[in-house]
Amino acid sequence: MTRELAEVIAAGKALDADEREIAALALQHVEDDEQAAIDDAWEEEIDRRVDDILSGKVELVDGEETFRMIRAELAARRHDT
Repeated sequence: MTRELAEVIAAGKALDADEREIAALALQHVEDDEQAAIDDAWEEEIDRRVDDILSGKVELVDGEETFRMIRAELAARRHDT
């Protein structure tokens, strides 16, 4: 823990109950804003991936084929070492 964080925690402990509640709500608001940005970025990524699939830019591979490909790649890497 940094000294600055320790000081903030100590200052937070000195607040009365109402002030702690206000501080908690303010921190939650920051977290909500950050989460909204993350959600927006994922939404864009999902849209991009769906567009890639629908346009034929990428080829879907079923799960069993994916595992087969991974096993083959791992076996090749082990053989090279």
